[in-house]
Amino acid sequence: MIHPTAIVHPSAHIATDVEIGPYCVVGENVAVGEGTILQGHVVVNGWTEIGAGCAIYPFATIGAASQDRKYGGERAYTRIGDRTVLREYVSIQRATGEEAVTSVGDDCLLLAYVHVAHNCIVGNGVTMSNLAQLAGHVEIGDYALLGGMAGVHQFTRVGRYAMVGGMSKINKDLPPFFLVEGNPAKPYGLNSVGLRRAGFSPDERNEIKRFYKLLYDPKMNVSRAIEAMKASVETDRGREIIAFLEAPSQRGILK
Repeated sequence: MIHPTAIVHPSAHIATDVEIGPYCVVGENVAVGEGTILQGHVVVNGWTEIGAGCAIYPFATIGAASQDRKYGGERAYTRIGDRTVLREYVSIQRATGEEAVTSVGDDCLLLAYVHVAHNCIVGNGVTMSNLAQLAGHVEIGDYALLGGMAGVHQFTRVGRYAMVGGMSKINKDLPPFFLVEGNPAKPYGLNSVGLRRAGFSPDERNEIKRFYKLLYDPKMNVSRAIEAMKASVETDRGREIIAFLEAPSQRGILK
């Protein structure tokens, strides 16, 4: 179902039951999966893949050239997973670098005016509220939640099931399962509601809380906190926190 006012390149790969609404523009190297709906005035270009069952609201732009001085027109990609919802005026830009990728996973919800810059990796089940903004090369773990008008500095990582409060500025890596808020952002404990809703056991939540206290003990630096965690870890959730803290970082850990 393609509206007569839409412009769809004949080389684009469009599944049979896709709906493309009025005044949409779909470029030559675009693929759109089954059941996806482009409601109207949506622009999709570049080397872009959109999965099945997605809903893309008016004036969203996907796959535009990155706002990066280094980008020189090389072949780079934008990928959107299945069942993801992109609300009005969302912008997701292609990567910088030959064969590089900007990606948003399955079952994500990106509300109005969200921006995902070049080379970002957004996991599955992520929620980004209105006007949340990601600079280039940001990594957002599965099921993380970013509040409205939150901003994330380039090359920063946000761990799984973490929560960022509205209007927060994130300029260092946020470990999984924790809650932060403010400008600059400060830790405020666990994303307790999110963890309970996700079915984390009491033992898992208790270990996450204990590791939170170790990491943010004013007498501890990150290295000493990791040593203490390793000496007492019992759950896979605790091991995930340790792995995040030990992984390479360009920004350091939010303390």
